[in-house]
Amino acid sequence: MKDYITVIGGGLAGCEAAYQIAKQKIKVKLYEMKPQKYSPAHKSENLAEIVCSNSFKSNLLTNACGLLKEELRKLDSLLIKIADETKVPAGQALAVDREIFSKRVTEEIEKNPYIEIIKEEVVDIKQMIKEGIVIIATGPLTSDKLAKQIQEITSQDKLYFYDAAAPIIEKESINFDIAFYGDRYSQEKKKDETIEQWKQRLNKQKNEQSYINLPMSKQEYEDFCKELLNAEIVTLHEFEKKEIFEGCMPIEIMAKRGLDTLRFGPLKPVGFDDPRTGKRPYAIVQLRQDNKQASLYNMVGFQTNLKFGEQKRVFSQILGLEQAEFVKYGVMHRNTYINSSKLLDETYNMKTTPNLYFAGQITGVEGYVESISSGLVAALNALDVFWDGAKKHQFSKYTVIGALAKYISTPNEKFQPMNANFGILPELDGNKIKDKKQRYEKLAKRSLENL
Repeated sequence: MKDYITVIGGGLAGCEAAYQIAKQKIKVKLYEMKPQKYSPAHKSENLAEIVCSNSFKSNLLTNACGLLKEELRKLDSLLIKIADETKVPAGQALAVDREIFSKRVTEEIEKNPYIEIIKEEVVDIKQMIKEGIVIIATGPLTSDKLAKQIQEITSQDKLYFYDAAAPIIEKESINFDIAFYGDRYSQEKKKDETIEQWKQRLNKQKNEQSYINLPMSKQEYEDFCKELLNAEIVTLHEFEKKEIFEGCMPIEIMAKRGLDTLRFGPLKPVGFDDPRTGKRPYAIVQLRQDNKQASLYNMVGFQTNLKFGEQKRVFSQILGLEQAEFVKYGVMHRNTYINSSKLLDETYNMKTTPNLYFAGQITGVEGYVESISSGLVAALNALDVFWDGAKKHQFSKYTVIGALAKYISTPNEKFQPMNANFGILPELDGNKIKDKKQRYEKLAKRSLENL
């Protein structure tokens, strides 16, 4: 057995795993193929690069992802700590300046004396597995050569699904004669407020708001949907297989499901009043702050596979975005995951290979925080194998960390990636609590007690 642990992949899960191992003064060889080779979505040389949304989702304990972050904070997660340090305003969510975040993670990993970063593509993992402990955390954009090797090791004939990212817009190019600041519900006019009082409150709050909103009338919404449905998409052979994960559905695919689908999805107007009319709009487009300077905003729910020219044409027809400057267009890219429900146990260990672990979205946990969680669990268990080969760190099923690990390792013929959610936690004992907030508060309390 080698005197180090190998981690393949310098993304969120890989960096968290490397840190947790190095914290115990065990050497790590961290392999990252950038900058020698880039995936279709990656551009930066830094580790832990974020290529989709800059949001780590809610910080509330009554939200499963918020609870998961709190569990990770208590376990000294490096990446959640850095996310907290590099956050940008996002209401009740934790969103980061993606460039500063990845730069800070890179600095912490590079200066750690127990971590050696090897910048090359790994194409032969079989020998590595024979000689030592390996954590594969190559993420949703695993290179073709390595993906083929993983297929052989796991005896799988399918190793992918598809994901999409939303466009990012310069704030200065947004028309604020139409657009207005406001988080859902905080912007809505209160019953006892006059129109003048309401507008004064909105004016005071505008510098504190993390979302920009674009209201739509019924006609404007229907015209937009028509243009969206008729727009040209990027044609790739793989997309014909329709391996699109439901949790990140491209907006043009969603629009095909019915005229009101978007209005009850990412364009829902609930919790907003249009400052121009004092009434709830028919639909609303939200833009979320994407960097610390609040100069860039991403289009919430607008992950897409439209051609770049079509994105400019169709999205610029939304009132308020007539002169929008797109600094990054939405892209469709391949995501990779194994059938963990058959292959892994609750420690992210491959059942047939005691010294092989997987971590990150390749395991079927879907999301940034979920990936970090899996990296931490895999690292703790890889350490146990390194030390004595017997002990296992299995987290309580009452924690979100443990529930996610249990979900991905439970046999399921229709296995699909999963986000953190309260539905994967065991129900509370006793009488069912009807009030959702109270129920989630009790689940959160139970989770932290069991951590």
